[in-house]
Amino acid sequence: MAPHVAETLITSRLRLIPATEPLLRASLAGNAALAAATGRTVPAAWPPEHYDADAVNFTLDWLRKRPGDTQWGFYCIELPAADGGPGTLIGAGGFKGAPDADGIVEIGYSVLPEFQRRGYALEAVLGLIEFAFNQPKVLMICAHTLASGEGSIGVLKKAGFRMIGRGHDPGAPANQTVVRFELVK
Repeated sequence: MAPHVAETLITSRLRLIPATEPLLRASLAGNAALAAATGRTVPAAWPPEHYDADAVNFTLDWLRKRPGDTQWGFYCIELPAADGGPGTLIGAGGFKGAPDADGIVEIGYSVLPEFQRRGYALEAVLGLIEFAFNQPKVLMICAHTLASGEGSIGVLKKAGFRMIGRGHDPGAPANQTVVRFELVK
């Protein structure tokens, strides 16, 4: 099957821009390179939590194995400018790979602190859910978060996810409990 290059996902207030290899490489090079690659404003606080070099390299490795298949990778979350000018990157989110043999795909997301508590994370997650559930192979979406992550847990619950119990995230701090959430199609 030919690779699928993702299109920008559009919600009522946001644009989720697919993270292509050049965009990911620019992310690793720094904020100025990312701004040049996207044509968007990149706040000084960039990158958002959990969108670190390990996450970027994970997605780059995914794309190297599946050239051009950006739909199951990460997206930069853009808040478009009201005046039609360059928007601002406020977060990142997306998928940790394609659906597995059981039709399960995992999501992750993060919004910069200065843009939190405005509903942007929830809106981005709902956009990812809509995209995923429009794909015939996806039967369930899961997410893992820290048990102490009240904001993330709140977003998942508002999006309709149900906490299943303990989860696993190899990137989580050793002393933190990870919980798993699931949403069935």
